[in-house]
Amino acid sequence: MSFDRRLPAGADSRQFGGLARRPDPGRGDGLKSDPRSFRHRSKAYRSTHGDPVVPPYPSRVDLHTHSCRSDGVLEPLELVTAAAAAGVQVLALSDHDTLAGVRELTGPGRPPLPLELLPAVEINSVAKGVPHLWEGELHILGLGVDINDEVFEGTLERQRGFRLTRFNRIVDRLRQLGYPVDAQVDEMLAGRGAVSGASLGRPQIARCLVAAHFASSVDDAMQRLLVRGKPAYVPREGLGPVEAISAVRAAGGLPSLAHFADAYERRELVEELVASGLGGLEVHYRHFDRATVADLGVVARELRLVQTGGSDYHGDAETYAEAHAVLFVPDEDATNLFALLGRRRLTILTEGSPT
Repeated sequence: MSFDRRLPAGADSRQFGGLARRPDPGRGDGLKSDPRSFRHRSKAYRSTHGDPVVPPYPSRVDLHTHSCRSDGVLEPLELVTAAAAAGVQVLALSDHDTLAGVRELTGPGRPPLPLELLPAVEINSVAKGVPHLWEGELHILGLGVDINDEVFEGTLERQRGFRLTRFNRIVDRLRQLGYPVDAQVDEMLAGRGAVSGASLGRPQIARCLVAAHFASSVDDAMQRLLVRGKPAYVPREGLGPVEAISAVRAAGGLPSLAHFADAYERRELVEELVASGLGGLEVHYRHFDRATVADLGVVARELRLVQTGGSDYHGDAETYAEAHAVLFVPDEDATNLFALLGRRRLTILTEGSPT
């Protein structure tokens, strides 16, 4: 392949952004690992399947979205335009390990955006020694980070380097398994993947598998080949949860634990993250049912965490308008977040909301 997927110079698997990994590898970031301390809800990390949330009014807030600068399908401006058309007034672009899309939208000479854009990033932290986690990860949203923080950008660059190495290993493994996607990967990397600061991940590989007619959909490719326990799975390397939280804090952002449906049952784990600087909990996640949202709201209130929420929109199987139709994030998620970040007072037009 023609694309250079080497690890950036200076990247070290033992250190990330100046935050040293703790010496006991069985404890990950020092988080408790006793599986008896919680009731595990199988496959509850990303979605739950009880009674759905019925939006009382169309959401004006979405604090979790992805563009094609990581693993989404829309260009950053396309995403912003689609969200604004759906009635969103406050949007966080939270691509994985990159702020490239935010910089494109807010750079010098750029025209005003049709909504309030909050710089954000999602870090898939590696939680070693913590059992029964979706793929051994805890996802930390960095909301309101300083896009000009050079130390934080260095941390994200190292994260992207680990992603690049993993990406390459997965492509190699697929070739060995009889699923060569080299041509499709090269085509993808020559286009959107070649943008400076873009972040690579498994969804891009899944789309290449679809393009090569080895899978019927992105979900099919992920579930048969790419997720943990499947033939082409390769473990992730990178920041641990405490390291990710510290990095977000140092960059002036609020670290929020994303789409963790088990937070109520695993409160002890969340409490440890709070002690390490966690400031928010994604309560109003589009794929959570009513009971889960209620449970997570209890945890957030009792632990004094800012409630956040979002669509986690990627775009493979639906338009943004379709995702927005079932999204409900209260206005307060944004106003409380902006107040805590010390930004200017956020005004959300409330026409159509309950009086």
